[in-house]
Amino acid sequence: MASALLASRGGALGDRASALFRLPFSSFRYFSTSPSPSAAADASKPTPKKNKKNKKKNLFEVVQFLPNWGIGYHMAKTHWADVSYQITKINLYKSGKHGKAWGIAHRDGTPIAEAPKKISGVNKRCWRYIPNLNKVEENTPKMEIQSA
Repeated sequence: MASALLASRGGALGDRASALFRLPFSSFRYFSTSPSPSAAADASKPTPKKNKKNKKKNLFEVVQFLPNWGIGYHMAKTHWADVSYQITKINLYKSGKHGKAWGIAHRDGTPIAEAPKKISGVNKRCWRYIPNLNKVEENTPKMEIQSA
């Protein structure tokens, strides 16, 4: 009885192996570890990179490369027309990408008010630098870093 059981198992294994050899030879390429010629051709093509121009920046990502973190420079939201803020004070959190900012509002290059006010929406991704307005020099820059 044991020999009959082994014979039946051996026959089942033999049937599976013979079924594998009955497959067309072209189907073995799917089991291969080497890349197919079409895959190698696809790999040689450069992949399109995401355009960094589409990623907008918050106020702190814009001013981080300006001298003194942009204090004295004009910034505006991308959808604003003829309105900008001249940065007077910045409070950065530890990460350097978030915080609070104060500035003097300008319309067409002339100040709207004398006193600086807190700028709303500084962490939203829609800010740009206005290069054609002159930077006003300040005697004492005000920059504080807070732990978040």
